[in-house]
Formats: sequence, structure tokens, C-alpha cells
Amino acid sequence: MSDPISRILTQLSIDTKTLSTILNLGPNGEDKLAFWRENPSKMPKKEAARLQLLRTGIPHRSQAGTFKFIDLFAGIGGMRLPFQELGGQCVFTAEWDRHAQATYAANFGEPPYKTGDITATKACDIAAHDILLAGFPCQAFSQAGRRAGFHDTRGTMFFEIQRILAHHHPAAFLLENVKQLKGHDSGRTLETILSTLRGDTVPNIPDKVPMSVEARQSLGTKLDYETETILLKARDFGVPQNRERIYIVGIRRDLGLPFGSVRALLKRVVENYQQSSRLSDILEADSDYTRSFTISDRLWLGHRLRKERNRLAGKGFGYSIFNHESAYTNTISARYAKDGSEILIEQPDGINPRKLTPEETRALQGFPRNFRIDMVGNGQIYKQFGNSVAVPVIRAIATELMATLRVAHPPLHSKAVSKVKP
Repeated sequence: MSDPISRILTQLSIDTKTLSTILNLGPNGEDKLAFWRENPSKMPKKEAARLQLLRTGIPHRSQAGTFKFIDLFAGIGGMRLPFQELGGQCVFTAEWDRHAQATYAANFGEPPYKTGDITATKACDIAAHDILLAGFPCQAFSQAGRRAGFHDTRGTMFFEIQRILAHHHPAAFLLENVKQLKGHDSGRTLETILSTLRGDTVPNIPDKVPMSVEARQSLGTKLDYETETILLKARDFGVPQNRERIYIVGIRRDLGLPFGSVRALLKRVVENYQQSSRLSDILEADSDYTRSFTISDRLWLGHRLRKERNRLAGKGFGYSIFNHESAYTNTISARYAKDGSEILIEQPDGINPRKLTPEETRALQGFPRNFRIDMVGNGQIYKQFGNSVAVPVIRAIATELMATLRVAHPPLHSKAVSKVKP
């Protein structure tokens, strides 16, 4: 066993599918690994370098837990981290983007299920679980997107969540989306979601709205969750970013909790976990490394000209500059790699402003320092963190949710919960 691939497989206790995902080798990745094991000198330099980086290990490997959860539309695992910290075991993951899959597998030691396409995954193929987590796609509702809602395929991903809830009846769920969901279609979109989760009505979705066959068939199964929503800003939870998101929390009514338990736990999240921070808490000291993220003269000129045009047109769009004295930044988006316009960092001596470093971006979303970001390029890192949740917000909700559930159903574990029918 002299080749480097065999050594890393043994050292990390992972299989070739996981390694192929981490190295982002594509659909024929395991065949490539088999060839390189026989011909180590043929392995490309990029993959060989990443293989060497992996020697430091898998930092957030899954362990057996006291409860089980699934991670849908998982991104890089920002919702998973706090629930795993609280003793949970992730038993199913879905994420379609292969670059996000690489980062996810490098941190948790397991790739998302098959292709990660949740619409092609039957609910019966998903393991029984206590908690369903889903940061379902926001582009159909976001200000930056077309805001087509349920008439956008991405918007109908909620009904893929609904069919899994209808099949497995987990004890609880946590969903996350952009704040614009609250006002989309004059509030009717959110009302449809909430009434579906609460079981108040069976949704009547026109046939022309695209969704999987199983999702459409499950619409007639009434759910029964006490469900509440809350808008929270990441800047209030110890990360210096004004990232406002809507969180939807539900607990199955037949668990016997007092009415209003979900609202009460969300109130505790606001009262007990909020803390302030400043941008200086996450910015690195000025150095050759940070200066390597300085934007070019051409890009800087383009930013200024565009902002002036927007000002003259009565629009407020344009770049934003922050420094060590700033309390927080704008919300980082998936397009940050393009030009960094929403968060530019002031530099000394008249140097053009710079973008955040990948490490600063990680900190801006509250991920731990040992969370791996070295298996993909900087462009993908920015996209992944721009699409991610702010981990401290999830941690606060997760802590109160699990404390509430353990009162209702101690000890919480999937085998017992999955036997309870609504």
C-alpha cells in the first residue's frame, strides 16, 4: 500500500466515493482514483496537492448520536454543525452542487446522497429521523431573483420537504429562507407554507406548477405541526453581518407539549442568545496576504462610476466600504466573487479597497476556524458562504429546540418517534 491514495483512504477511514467527492472529480471520479492508484505519477498536480492537504484530517466527522436528523439543500453544512454539536447524528444529506459537495464531504467525511437531487429521491429511501433541516432554495423569493415563487421550480422545493414530512413525521423541523418570503405574493406564499405545515388546509397547487410526482401525491396528507416563524439578523448573534433571514420552526402537536411551546422557544432565542460584535473581530491584520485581495484600478473605477450613475438616477445601489470600526457589514451574497461590491474593506495608504479573504468570509458566517475551505477555489468559497446560513443563529435555535423536545420526548431517538403516527 505505497501509493498516496491508498494511504489517505486508510488514514481518514473513508471510501473512494467520499474521496472522489472531496477532490471534486465528477461522475467518473472513482475510476480516476483507481487509475491513479495503479499509476501514482499520472495524478495531476492539483489533485495531488489537495490529497496532501487532506492529511490534516476530517474535522467534523459524524458520530453516533442521541437523536437523528436529515440535512436537505445542505450547502456546506451550516445547519448541520450546531445539531451535530448537540449530539445529533446526520443520517441523510441532499445537496446538488458538486463544489458544495466537495466542501461538505471534506468536513464531515461523507458525501451527500447519490446525486443530491432531492426530487429524484423517494421518501422511503430516506432514513427515519427526529429533525428535518432545510435551507430550501431562496432564489424564487429573493429580491435578487425573479421572485416567481411557486411558479419557479426552485420555489416548489418546499413541497419536496412537505412530502418527506408526510412520510416520516419527524418530531420537528427547522427551515430557513430569505426575509422576502414573508412578503412574497402579498404574504400568500408564506401563508400557503404555514397552513400546509400546520395542517389547516390541504394546498391546492395548479397542475402547471412543477414538482415531483411523489410531492404532488403527498399533498393530500395533512400535517399537524405547531409552527411559528421569526425574522432574525445575524448581527445580533455575534457575527458582524446584517443578514436577515426568516426561520420556520415546527414541532409535532401529538408530542404533548403545551400550546405555544414553539413561540416560547423562539422568544428565548431572542432573549438569551443575542450578542454584539464588530467587524474588527473577524478582519485579519494588514499583510501581503490581505493585500492580494485588493481590487484592480479598473474594477474600482467601475464601482465608482456605477454608484454615481445610480445616485443621479435616484437609486441607492452601489458598492459599500467597511473598516475595522464598522459594527457590521452588508449581507454577503453568492455573487460576491464577481466584484465584491456589497462588502469592500478599506485599506491604508490610499490603496484600493479589497475583498474579504476566504478566512474572513468563513468567520463572517460564524463557522469555526477548523472548518475546511481548501478543497475548492476562492470563487467557489465565496459562493458557498454567500449561500450559507449564519451558524450562530442556527446554534441558538437548535439549542432551544432540542431542550424543548427532550422535555416532550426523553430520550429523543428516531426508532421511538418514527412509530408515532399523526
